[in-house]
Amino acid sequence: MGSVNTEILSRKDGAIGTITLNRPQAFNTFTIPFAEQLDAALWDMEHDPTIRVIVIRAEGKNFSAGISLDQFNRKPQREYRDFLYRIDAFYHTLAKLKTVTISEVKGSAMANGAGLAFATDFTIAAKSAKFGTTAINVGLICLGPAVPMMRILGKKRTMEMVLTGQPFSAQHALELGLVNKVVPDELLEEEVQQFVQKLLHKSPLALQIGKEGFNRMTDIPYHAQLDAMDDLFATLCATEDAVEGVSAFLEKRIPAWQGR
Repeated sequence: MGSVNTEILSRKDGAIGTITLNRPQAFNTFTIPFAEQLDAALWDMEHDPTIRVIVIRAEGKNFSAGISLDQFNRKPQREYRDFLYRIDAFYHTLAKLKTVTISEVKGSAMANGAGLAFATDFTIAAKSAKFGTTAINVGLICLGPAVPMMRILGKKRTMEMVLTGQPFSAQHALELGLVNKVVPDELLEEEVQQFVQKLLHKSPLALQIGKEGFNRMTDIPYHAQLDAMDDLFATLCATEDAVEGVSAFLEKRIPAWQGR
């Protein structure tokens, strides 16, 4: 799997799929072609059963500065709605994928760029990275990014960030729980790959069912969450990988995952 001369680059290395945002001259800002290529790349990797982890990274100095402002050019409301539905399709896709996703963030991740970083399952950021839901500073509003942020932060903190538009550091994002890890700039790629390898050593079925469980929990009431999680756990317990994992632990050996 691979692509060239495009705004989104895709690469497969064994069980790892890498998607690279490739508009560095425009700060990897979103346009319709860029957004549609991103969404298509995510689904291509989801449909490849050999890919177990997807890493989203960026070419150039910055992750993404959000939607390209030249796209806001006096459209009627109906056209803007269609435009934004297409631009923001990745939010829906990331929430539906069974494959684990990781954002590798450097430089600026602003507006929809911040939303993309926060919408992935894991986010690892360079120490110098900056985040912000900054659209309000130009008379717009970051309501797309607010959706994954609300799930992580809750209403008050998300409203504060979206309505003030104040950029913030990677360290502050870590303290808020918006990113998982902050690392020295020069070690970003290495740290992401080490994290990927930790995931690849786990049962692929356990990863998928675990991710499905977390996604379901956010949409249903407390008691229904517990029952749904037990149902998923029971499904995992009945797999060959679960038998292998327990047996390997008891026999003090490394498990040999089969993915079934």
